[in-house]
Amino acid sequence: MTSPKGPTLTVVPGAKSDSAPSGVRTLQPSGWPKPKGYANGMTADGRIVVTGGVIGWDSEEKLQPDFISQVRQALQNIKDILGEGGAKPEHLVRLTWYVVDIEEYMGSLKELGKAYRDVFGAHYPAMALVQVVRLVERAARVEIEATAVVPR
Repeated sequence: MTSPKGPTLTVVPGAKSDSAPSGVRTLQPSGWPKPKGYANGMTADGRIVVTGGVIGWDSEEKLQPDFISQVRQALQNIKDILGEGGAKPEHLVRLTWYVVDIEEYMGSLKELGKAYRDVFGAHYPAMALVQVVRLVERAARVEIEATAVVPR
């Protein structure tokens, strides 16, 4: 019998804090560099809470004026939606970001990190980033979908 080639998978417990949800784990293949600001994969056991595409507008459907403000508002909107489903940011297992300008995203990493941590703390789920031609709301610069799992 031969051994499989390639990296093995290590399950890394989530953040060590009193608010860390049980059942949510980060998946980190052994030998891979640890990602910064996201996870390669997540596993969880519980009730799923999902959002649609969330943009950076307020309760009156007014968009924030710039990219970072839109990101911050979109993240806050996601946090509010999760709360309606009994979830918290630490229950997030996946975020998919759609941006209209990837250079704007890449040029704003420091500010993005601060906005993210201000709203979600230091919990980093699996994430994907996609540049799109435009979003349904023409003035929107970012749209984010979220998946959370609330432990049983």
